[in-house]
Amino acid sequence: MVIRKVELETVCGITSRLPENSRPEVAFAGKSNVGKSSLINGLLNRKALARTSAQPGKTQTINFYNVNDEVYLVDLPGYGYAKISQEIREKWGKMIERYLHGSGQLKAVFLLIDIRHEPSANDRDMCNWILYQGYEPIIIATKLDKIKRSQISKQLKLLRDGLKVTAGTKIIPFSAETKQGRDEIWEIIDGFAEEIKV
Repeated sequence: MVIRKVELETVCGITSRLPENSRPEVAFAGKSNVGKSSLINGLLNRKALARTSAQPGKTQTINFYNVNDEVYLVDLPGYGYAKISQEIREKWGKMIERYLHGSGQLKAVFLLIDIRHEPSANDRDMCNWILYQGYEPIIIATKLDKIKRSQISKQLKLLRDGLKVTAGTKIIPFSAETKQGRDEIWEIIDGFAEEIKV
């Protein structure tokens, strides 16, 4: 996709109503420090549209980025950050569940996992939760540039085994530094945007 226009169109907090969009949506979920903002900025060719922060757990809203009036990239709050109170975590959980369950335009959920580490219990829970909501998660293995090329296959197997995903589940290695994986992710998103035009 040639990106001509991007805007942060809607920001939903815990009590906000979800927007009734007429364009396809793809959502991005992941742990607080997994590089979600860097991924979204990388996909959109913007330096700081999605706020990257030294403080994990900063995204406390669901953010809808309108791309070319064709598709929405939806940034979900990061999970698994220990310093957030249990009460807030539960509210975020309900907010994400309401979105996954209630959006009429959600086409796919990308789950971001740090390629360097075995999936955490939170990652496994999120993966199962996405499946439970009726979506087949597309895994993005972030921070690819932080490991050696020779380690990639081993780490991808670790992710696949740790999440217990089916053999056909897509896992896309991604680097915010080199943009490796960007085209592959856009190819998937473009497929949903094209469906609407047909």
